[in-house]
Amino acid sequence: MRLSHEQFRELAAKHGLAVTHQRQVVYEAVVAAHGHHAPEDIYATVRRRIPSISLATVYNNLRLFIECGMLREVSPHAATLLVDGNLESHHHLVCLRCKAVQDIEGDFIDFKRLSRQLPEGFDVTQPLVEVFGLCRRCSAKK
Repeated sequence: MRLSHEQFRELAAKHGLAVTHQRQVVYEAVVAAHGHHAPEDIYATVRRRIPSISLATVYNNLRLFIECGMLREVSPHAATLLVDGNLESHHHLVCLRCKAVQDIEGDFIDFKRLSRQLPEGFDVTQPLVEVFGLCRRCSAKK
């Protein structure tokens, strides 16, 4: 997905961000890639358009997009940062062996019931289910 400069300007303004060419290219790289990607993958893509960009700039912009809600962090408790441009409600299948992450649609949990069982004062902001197992490729390698 390639946003026009005006579309990105409106999106950034909605989230209180200054518009820069680097930010637009980083954001477009994530959204166009579909799936879940490490900053290094996004960096490799962005460098084709902006050879002088640094990995630190890509990381900083990804973190900024996550903080303001323009992107979603996959498995925030994991050691490696993965970003997801899909902001629609969905869950993840995570392969324990190769660490691949796939989207899965559906309502598996009654979040109203869950919220009644949470400790007092805990506010659910992003209900997400991660299902761990082996992907088809890794299952075949048993």
